This record gives sequence, C-alpha cells and structure tokens, in this order.
Amino acid sequence: MSPLNPADTDAIERATLAAVAPETWDEIDGWLVPLDSGTIGRAQSAVPLWAGKPGLTTLTRIEDCYRAAGLPPKFRLSDHPHFGSITQALQTRGYRATKPTLVQVASTRSMLQAHGNRVEVEDQADEAWSNLFLGPGFDPVDGANRVRSLSRSSTNVYASLRESGQTVAGGAGSFSYGWASVHGMRTDAAHRGTGLAAQVLAALASAAIDRGFDRCFLQVEAHNLSALSLYRRAGFQTVWSYAYWARP
Repeated sequence: MSPLNPADTDAIERATLAAVAPETWDEIDGWLVPLDSGTIGRAQSAVPLWAGKPGLTTLTRIEDCYRAAGLPPKFRLSDHPHFGSITQALQTRGYRATKPTLVQVASTRSMLQAHGNRVEVEDQADEAWSNLFLGPGFDPVDGANRVRSLSRSSTNVYASLRESGQTVAGGAGSFSYGWASVHGMRTDAAHRGTGLAAQVLAALASAAIDRGFDRCFLQVEAHNLSALSLYRRAGFQTVWSYAYWARP
C-alpha cells in the first residue's frame, strides 16, 4: 500500500484538482467535491482526504451537493484500508466500483530517459496542441472536454512535439502543492510506438526540475498496458490505486 504519508496523499489529491480544473468545487467535511459537467472522472467525483469524515451524514451532504448542481453523485475512493468504512457505506447505498486506476510516482530525474529537445513547453495551450485531442482515434467529445479542463488550470504547462506545424505528441504538466504531475498524454495514431511519448515525459520532467520539483505523480488506468510500460521505463511506481463509485 502507499508508502506516502497522509500529507503527501492529500497534497496529491489537491494537486489533481488544480490540474484538471473542474468548473467549480466544494469541500465538505474533509472531502474534495469537484463539480463538472465534462467527461474527466477526476474532475467530477468526490474524494476524501485523510481527515475526511466517513459517516452517512457526510455522504448524504455530498450527494445533495451533486444533485443541486444537476450532476449524478460520484465518488473516487482509494483501496487503502483507512477508507474501508466508506467503501462499505457506498456498497450499502447501491454504488458500484468501476475503472480501477493507479496512482504512480517517480523522481523527476528518473523521467529524463529520452531527449526532449524537439518538445516545446508553453504556458498556454495553443490550437495545434488542442487539435491533438480531437484527431483520428480519439473521442472528439472527450477530447474537447479534456482540452477545456486542462486549459482552464492556472498551474499547467503544455508540451508539444510538432511535425510540419502539427502536434503529433503532447501532454500537460502541472506544478502545485509541492508536486509536479503529468496529465493528458496523447500521441497521434500514426506516430505511436516511435518513442515520442518518452520525449514528452522528459521535457515535462525538465520543466519540473527547472521549477524546483523533484517528485512527480500521474494517474493511469490499470488496464492500459502500453502506458504502464512507458511509465515504468520512466521510473514510475504505483503507490496506491482507486476506483470510481457510481450507481448503475
């Protein structure tokens, strides 16, 4: 289970919301409650901090908050035993777990595995970077939502590896709460398997090191084998996993 202390894990949860930037968010009894009508699960599911209250009254308050915003209640819950009573309460209420996801961390220096000299890192998301999310092989609705959410953040930078003016690989880096983080990694379908994603990771690591960050985290679906292989080579190791909880 996670070797990180509660302060680290809480910082990662707050940094996650800073990066994916929901439309709005609340904090209820030690839970972060993002409210967003898009498609990014992390931007629309309540997550407990280590001091978060596990009681049914708190769960009801969170459900009411989502319903008042016209959104279905959704929770994001670590499999750490510390949150076991919350898991039981959600199951009793008819929630079911989906989409197992791994939280992984690495040293930013271990990410410098490939030369990122061809990668541009900018403070603003430009049209070419955004278009990568809308290209063949990607869900255009989900892509548009991710561009909107990542572009809304005040803590992000945007990495682009371009060919003939077109971004063929890219991602976002974020810097807050003492952590660097990686989000929205994408490679154009025609360029996959050529090592471009590793170059993007290296460029984001360099940007993190320049800003004084020596630790980085990311979140990856447990069944995404190609991404897991990439991140393993960059030194990432799993520190905990979570699932999304929603009513069918």
